[in-house]
Amino acid sequence: MSHVKTDEALLQVRGLKKHFGHLEVLRGIDIDIHKGEVVAVIGPSGSGKSTFIRCLNRLEEPTAGEVIFEGQQINTKKADIDKIRQKIGMVFQNFNLFSNMTIMQNITAAPINVKKIPKDQAEERALNLLDRVGLKDKAAEYPVRLSGGQRQRVAIARALAMDPDILLFDEPTSALDPEMVGEVLNVMKELAEDGMTMVVVTHEMGFAREVSDRVIFIDQGVIQEENEPKEFFAHPKNPRLKDFLNKVL
Repeated sequence: MSHVKTDEALLQVRGLKKHFGHLEVLRGIDIDIHKGEVVAVIGPSGSGKSTFIRCLNRLEEPTAGEVIFEGQQINTKKADIDKIRQKIGMVFQNFNLFSNMTIMQNITAAPINVKKIPKDQAEERALNLLDRVGLKDKAAEYPVRLSGGQRQRVAIARALAMDPDILLFDEPTSALDPEMVGEVLNVMKELAEDGMTMVVVTHEMGFAREVSDRVIFIDQGVIQEENEPKEFFAHPKNPRLKDFLNKVL
């Protein structure tokens, strides 16, 4: 699927490294993410995919290298990370919803408290977003009453409520029962069609193939191969990627 992407690099990563003690998880990653582009990140467990995506909004502090977002280096002491995170939305594997708050409160908390948006405006926007993810009737429910797929759709609506310029997804479907995966991927597909810039760490090869503009394969802490989906899946060049695709497809 090709989206309306521009030549403008929204996010630039240069020489990104991350060590946990002696363990080198990322060993030098370089990539540009363009406005309107959907990038799927695949690779075996323990390859550094989640660490990579968590470094992009500094949930993990990079050990070395640069992360430049909208022209500003964000992994420095000077960067106002709270302000930056308003523009870099994140959707987690395990939803991370507040269990003591209704769905409406989950979605409006950050816009009201962080962006100082009036409550009635925040709630109107939340209802529109819930409608968009097919859950308008669940606004007054608590997360415990929702299925995993519904909770993940709420988590996407919550991320969108901050009006981000880019959305990061860290394995958004891997905690879901198989029959719920499709409902979440459909929402993500619609976001892609609407031009949302997304970086998606995923095990869903169908999504990577059909929805992304580019697929990157991370293994042993580096990007081993990247390409547009058709070529990536049909003619993998890297032996490790060939081996990986043989196992998962």
